[in-house]
Amino acid sequence: MAIEETTIKSIPKLKELPVLGSTLDFVRRPLDFLLHCRQQNHRLVRFTVVGRRLLLTTTPEDAKQVLQENNRNYVKSLAYDVLKIFLGNGLLTSEGDFWRRQRRLAQPAFHRQRLALLVDSMVEETADLVRQWQQHDKTRPMNISNEMMKLTLAIVTRSLFSSDVKSHLNNVSDSLDTIMHTAYQELFNIFPITRRLPVPRTVRFRRAVDRVESVIYAIIDQRRAATSAVEHQDLLAMLMEARDEETGEQMTNQQLRDEVTTIFMAGHETTANALSWALYLLAQHPDVVRKMRAEIAEVLGPNPVPTADNLRQLTYTLQVIQETMRLFPPAWVVSRRPLGPDQFGDYPVPVPGVDVVLVAPFLLHRDPRYWHNPEAFDPDHFLPDHVKERPTYAYLPFGGGPRICIGNNFALMEMQVVLVLLIHAFDVSLASATPVRPEPGITLRPKGGMQLRITVRAD
Repeated sequence: MAIEETTIKSIPKLKELPVLGSTLDFVRRPLDFLLHCRQQNHRLVRFTVVGRRLLLTTTPEDAKQVLQENNRNYVKSLAYDVLKIFLGNGLLTSEGDFWRRQRRLAQPAFHRQRLALLVDSMVEETADLVRQWQQHDKTRPMNISNEMMKLTLAIVTRSLFSSDVKSHLNNVSDSLDTIMHTAYQELFNIFPITRRLPVPRTVRFRRAVDRVESVIYAIIDQRRAATSAVEHQDLLAMLMEARDEETGEQMTNQQLRDEVTTIFMAGHETTANALSWALYLLAQHPDVVRKMRAEIAEVLGPNPVPTADNLRQLTYTLQVIQETMRLFPPAWVVSRRPLGPDQFGDYPVPVPGVDVVLVAPFLLHRDPRYWHNPEAFDPDHFLPDHVKERPTYAYLPFGGGPRICIGNNFALMEMQVVLVLLIHAFDVSLASATPVRPEPGITLRPKGGMQLRITVRAD
């Protein structure tokens, strides 16, 4: 124990308040707190939040160590236990052999060739939004955050269930919002027993979970009971058809529920936030918009209809998306619980001694060692030559290693489709000179929403 004590003390530690540690600073201003940690110019930084001993890594090499090279030494931290109440044992929250089996089962549904079948529904839902925006009162700004939430919910619903199930989803969007907000609050709850008591926050959370769950189970039951020969080309059908290559077993209704719920959350909120930030940044950079429009015209012609094939040719549009997620990564911090000791450079890390290891994409994406003018919005950061110069783990919008987000290609295709159609049809401008600030929660949202002005293009 003395050796562990000496070892852990060799890692730099922040000056902290007695008992509280860094809890107040981290809870009140988490992004500023992370930036402050990096300014200490240490490879690793220790601090305490809500009694938990945290270790922040600040280099791509150590991010790779945690997420890839020694990934079996790390499991999801206690923070994911809160999400597990809602997501069950889906890919985001499960561990070990069960997670590996589920990943094998679900992976084929997310291959590019299968996702290509979903592009048409992405185009149709976005085209509906374009028609709605064309009728919008141009004298009033628009809450882009709400618009993108509605759009991405419509797209993920169509992609999961094919047929029009919007009648089931009247309360789903509000319920998802309640779940995400409550889950983040629960991360700092020093009395987790309240999750089992009928306090108002827990009651709201449970009701929201029940509403979403009842919709998803109803759809799964309906699909199981269907006797028609209709062949569905959606994600639910792909997941229902999947068989374990070793046992031949398929997913149970519970497993389907957990994976569908995970896709709902991950494919809805994170993409909506990224699209909101993209439009916000484009409103401030007309030069980037002009380059996007030139590429769209060259690749797709005067009346653009994105397809799986021509999306690959929209390289500058993809760079805009990549740069947006660099500045505003939806998953701004990743937490892992170490199962055993590890080594980061000259620092041995004992267990016990550290409860949670953090990898912060928000920091890595702003590290001046890997990004020229890191606070500026510059899609040229993702020119091929510049990408080759950087360590792979300097950019982690979808995580890394075996647990990299299974829906990364789905999200990138969706964002390309949406931005192509919106930027072709509309000019976007700021509604206020006051900057929109990011609000860290489970994802990185625009604080207070995002008001932009939308006008139909004259040319």
